[in-house]
Amino acid sequence: MTENRTVQQKSVRRNRLAAAACFAAALITVGVVGTQSATADGAAPAAAARAAVAAQPVAAARPAAVAGAASGLGSAGLVQSEDFRQGLNPVGATVSLSGREGLSACSGEETMRGLTKDQATAYASVTWTFDTEGRLTESAASAPTGTAADTWEKQLVALLQECQDEPAGHWYYGAAHTLTVPGGTARWYPAYNGDGTAGGGAAVLRSGTRVAVVELTGRPAGGQTAVAGIVTAALNRLHS
Repeated sequence: MTENRTVQQKSVRRNRLAAAACFAAALITVGVVGTQSATADGAAPAAAARAAVAAQPVAAARPAAVAGAASGLGSAGLVQSEDFRQGLNPVGATVSLSGREGLSACSGEETMRGLTKDQATAYASVTWTFDTEGRLTESAASAPTGTAADTWEKQLVALLQECQDEPAGHWYYGAAHTLTVPGGTARWYPAYNGDGTAGGGAAVLRSGTRVAVVELTGRPAGGQTAVAGIVTAALNRLHS
């Protein structure tokens, strides 16, 4: 029974990754930037208005910060268009404050709101698409206490570590790298395709009572240097 459940969970993760790749490709093909309505998630009208301000195309170089959460966590605490280097040219972004977006290709259907049991003081997420294959997703939450942030950070790390041990021929995460900046720390994991070639990566970020997970899929021109650069930028944004 345990083996069947494990296979099913990993199958969900891989199906999610495949669906995400198709979704990103479709966005690039038609040149559409999606937006997500907070009303669709059952949020109050005021929250829907804030989400409408936050969700905007990449033409605005920096998504507007969203007020309304006591923690101050809003879209300004997420990766911005000017943070991309190494040939990553963003063509669109979708920002949400619902916390109901999938965390990563490794986490299956888990969301930040689900992982935190709806206890965060604020949520924020972004999905960036590029003019080439791949995309970047980031989901952040603000904890009410440092103890809660510790717990959520450990849970996020555990989720990513599940994909370090995969059958031969499947993509997987490599050994963790530690990154420290004045405002926080990150553990980031390089991703490898089934043939062993590098293909993006994922990271768990922590700054004070804020935690986040960020994932870059595809094959960025700068390789793992590009992944490390994005993780550094995301950690600095989360601290701001």
